[in-house]
Amino acid sequence: MTELSITLLPENPDDDAAIERLVARTFGPGRFARTAYRLRENNPHRRDLSFTAYIGTMLVGSVRLTPILVGEVPGLLLGPLTVEPPFRSHGIGRRLVDRALDAARADAGRAGAARLVLLVGDEPYYGRMGFQRVPGGHVSLPGPVDPQRVLAFLMDGLALDEVRGAVRKDFSHHAPAA
Repeated sequence: MTELSITLLPENPDDDAAIERLVARTFGPGRFARTAYRLRENNPHRRDLSFTAYIGTMLVGSVRLTPILVGEVPGLLLGPLTVEPPFRSHGIGRRLVDRALDAARADAGRAGAARLVLLVGDEPYYGRMGFQRVPGGHVSLPGPVDPQRVLAFLMDGLALDEVRGAVRKDFSHHAPAA
């Protein structure tokens, strides 16, 4: 198979409708019942840390980062990460996550910036990108979640043992002023 020409771009407001259609197709109506959705609902994501993947003019993938707190530690919730089904297994999801993590690391030097990226997902997939399983009982989320699927990517010298407490929305740490 030939290599796909993928363009990764920072998300912009013009992408919203296409991203929502993609998320609806790939996650369906059940997405609204997920614990991670509760943390994203009415909690604007950071467009400056969220990215899209295009093949030509067609949006084929998206990843978003949303501000959260884990205890008192500022963080970001990764997701949804989604790729059009026909374009999966081409590394698009990994490229999107890598780009978002690079942007989050670059932002980490800012006062009050995120010190970790949290997600609920598959350790075999996300572990290759530097995510580690959060030890059971260290964090509590606002709904049911399999503790084996709570993963963190640590930044700014944060130790895994410091990832403790309730995970909640963080309205104070959105995009920095331009």
